[in-house]
Amino acid sequence: MSGQRAAAEPYATRFETEVSAVDGRRVWLDSTHFFAESGGQPADYGTIGDVPVVDVQVEDNEHVHVLESEPRFRAGKRVLCSIDWEARMYCMRAHTASHVLFGAARRVFDDVTYTGLEIGDERVRLDLATDERVDDDALVELDELVNRAVWESRPVSWDSMPVSEARETDEIHVSEATEDTAFEKGRVRVVTIGDADSGGANTIKSSRDTWDVAACGGTHVRNTREIGPVTVLGSVTPKPGHVGVELAVGPRAIERREVEKRVTFAASRQLGVPLGEATGELSRLESEREKLADSVGTLQRELVKTRVESAEPFERNGRTWVATTAGVVDADEAGDVAESVAGDLADVVVIAGESDSPFAVVAAGEEADAESILGELTDEFGGGGGGSDRLAWGGDFDVEPDDVVTGLEG
Repeated sequence: MSGQRAAAEPYATRFETEVSAVDGRRVWLDSTHFFAESGGQPADYGTIGDVPVVDVQVEDNEHVHVLESEPRFRAGKRVLCSIDWEARMYCMRAHTASHVLFGAARRVFDDVTYTGLEIGDERVRLDLATDERVDDDALVELDELVNRAVWESRPVSWDSMPVSEARETDEIHVSEATEDTAFEKGRVRVVTIGDADSGGANTIKSSRDTWDVAACGGTHVRNTREIGPVTVLGSVTPKPGHVGVELAVGPRAIERREVEKRVTFAASRQLGVPLGEATGELSRLESEREKLADSVGTLQRELVKTRVESAEPFERNGRTWVATTAGVVDADEAGDVAESVAGDLADVVVIAGESDSPFAVVAAGEEADAESILGELTDEFGGGGGGSDRLAWGGDFDVEPDDVVTGLEG
């Protein structure tokens, strides 16, 4: 179909051909089964003659093979070529897995579009455009659907058809992100993951069970069972409305499953519940923790408020002040407490504390300016800050919270 013979004959890894041209380490062949980097799939590795191939690119519709070193052979010579089968097969499995994942995504989300693919050594990332939330539940469902499609041993086939016909067929996914190598002379290469019991390219229009049909120029296995172990790792959000779903294939998938197994078994043991009940128990404990945290926070704020209300007022610069330390509450909570009593309890309320560093909050009634008063404190104790006339925060003081209170009262 296209210049990528590797896509049409992915299982062919040894061939003999004539050298068309040599330019230093760059070599052109009369015909090639090496896959040139495209569509997020990396180039094949291997050898031409006895020289390792480190990269393959398409330039001016021709494959350019970049060798590790300058070859001894020249144009017109016939050479034996060998493609690294392990790397090729990994890419075939990974690329097919991405199609399976997209088929799963079209079942999980109401509106989703393919926007890109990246096949790496450690993980495969399928980029999608969707306004729907890709949460943990969605990722688990995607993982289940992908593995079910692998288990069902669905046939994988590829063929070409007129571009116009492909674009008019709803079941065939053709997007702006489809690699250029899928198109040639008004035709497009279409990869089909068929029914569980039958299928292939001939069932595109009639079968409601066909898993995925998409324009693609990459290499693929003949059956989903050849994908082998696969697991969804998680997702990233490169920009609003887009998500990258990551998965591992082969040994990396096995390693990830081992980690997940160890974590889930350990959680089950620590929680003292059967594995199937661990998620519910964790949710219950999380809910209890949040309630406890809210309760503790309320008690801590009440404690600080009690400290403020029981502090001895003093006069400073013609105003009534109250100052105390914050205990364990942070600057935001101290600010809420100070603002709630300022003006009624005293003209100025200062609460000093320490989280990452010493801080102070200043709340003022209508007759005072909290930001100006904070400026006086930073002049006296160092640090800096800002705020409004009603509430201001300062930090990085040169003294401890107790010293701030003592200094104000003295």
